[in-house]
Amino acid sequence: MKKVVSLFIFMLAVSQLFAQCEKVWVKGKVMDSLRPQNFYNLMVINKTTGRGVFGQPDGDFSAYSKPGDKIALSVKGYPIYEFIASPDSNCQCQVLAYIEPLPKEIKEVVVRPLKTLEQIKKERESLALRETRQVAGIEALQSPITALYQAFSKKEQNKRWIAQQQYKDNQKKVVQELLRLYVAYEIIELDEEEFDDFIIFLNVDPDFLKTASEMELVLFIKDKFEHFRSLK
Repeated sequence: MKKVVSLFIFMLAVSQLFAQCEKVWVKGKVMDSLRPQNFYNLMVINKTTGRGVFGQPDGDFSAYSKPGDKIALSVKGYPIYEFIASPDSNCQCQVLAYIEPLPKEIKEVVVRPLKTLEQIKKERESLALRETRQVAGIEALQSPITALYQAFSKKEQNKRWIAQQQYKDNQKKVVQELLRLYVAYEIIELDEEEFDDFIIFLNVDPDFLKTASEMELVLFIKDKFEHFRSLK
């Protein structure tokens, strides 16, 4: 019973304060709970009226509001701190707001080991279109049904298409490794996201890719890169 009476008296006192205060002088300070910090973008926003004012770089702030207004303290990189403008006996509302920085999301970085020129050279030399055997010449005459099947069968056509795509993918992977190496040695300046566009622009001849010397490849790619950049 005593608790109920005490609560009633407290609420009555608060309601009397609200009634006697037409305005509330809201003031306080924002502090980083982890380390001393300046707040050059501190905003004090009255969410009830939709109006706001700037705070001070040292975290101090002050503004007038009405009793019961919802106040928000906004600092870039920190969560919003909210409170109700509840007046004391002097029609003031003093607040000490401790805030912590929002956790920072770090972009995932994929680290790929660079291959040596010798490793890439071996990969270039080993590029070959996987053979899908077809009968031709005398064999075609000896087995016309087989020749017709291989020429028009969707299954056989799919095999050839898959082999060609694998060959193209292998070429692309070799060129990608070359580009990563050239970027690492600052021969060209290219972001990983631009590799696909640049590879299409390069349009390297497969035979040239297999047989060219290191110097020929460097000069070819560097020249193409300068044209690529000039068109951007």
